[in-house]
Amino acid sequence: MNLSLSKIGEFGLIHRIKRLIRTDNSVVQGIGDDCAVIKFNQREYLLLTCDMLVEGVDFRSQEDPYLIGRKSLAVSMSDIASCGGMPRYALISLGIPKNKKIKFIDGLYKGIRDLAKVYSLNIIGGDISRSEKLVIDVSLIGLVEKNNLVLRSGAKLKDIIMVSAALGGSIKGRHLRFSPRIKEARFLVNSFKLNSMIDISDGLTLDLSHVLEESDKGAVIYQDLIPLSRDCSGLEDALTSGEDFELLFTLSIKEARRLLSVNDSFFPIGHITGKKEGLVLIDRLGNPRKIKVKGYTHF
Repeated sequence: MNLSLSKIGEFGLIHRIKRLIRTDNSVVQGIGDDCAVIKFNQREYLLLTCDMLVEGVDFRSQEDPYLIGRKSLAVSMSDIASCGGMPRYALISLGIPKNKKIKFIDGLYKGIRDLAKVYSLNIIGGDISRSEKLVIDVSLIGLVEKNNLVLRSGAKLKDIIMVSAALGGSIKGRHLRFSPRIKEARFLVNSFKLNSMIDISDGLTLDLSHVLEESDKGAVIYQDLIPLSRDCSGLEDALTSGEDFELLFTLSIKEARRLLSVNDSFFPIGHITGKKEGLVLIDRLGNPRKIKVKGYTHF
């Protein structure tokens, strides 16, 4: 059967590729998480991630090149944050239309450089090619202490599900201006035992579903507990809109209580259940309904 991409979707394609790939024992985590995790030394793992941003899909050509460049790096930094690590080195590759102005490229790299400087991140190379549309591909290397590594696959029964800030409305400008939650992630992994974590890039329900799939669990979330940003248009926006780039993580009830006792800037939105329960939303009247998982996908 010769299926089209529209039939199997983005994540169906990823699963097909994953089945074809074999790795050796130097790979702690391969395809299926925010970062690949590689053995490095006695104390740390290497984190590797890459993200491709394409004109007309991830940004519009008329948008500020400074913000486009900044976003291209911030997206990959958010992946490093969601595994508990610190970004260290980046390779930036560009596919550039031949009529693109040098001033635009200068602005792009200024956005990349300024964000990199905040986190002492080194830009160490990349590649350049001609293309019909602007394409920015960022490969990022980070480090994480072995005891601080957090993956999608560790959620435990009765864990509290939390997010790092209000959700929704990112399309009104935050998708270009967000700050990767490096500082928040490092605070969390250095002070608390997290069981799983992911960044919300494709929408709350879709990214939560990745945690549930990898952890073999279900979840209940509560409408009244989901924090809405001032630009959010409503519940559906908060549940399904992509590019919030906030952290979504789970931890035990004991650890969640301890976290909230010292820092009230994180929001509990639900808890982890058994796999058979699936993903359930409790509305404001207390009524449960199964959530149809939706969010941004490329196909």
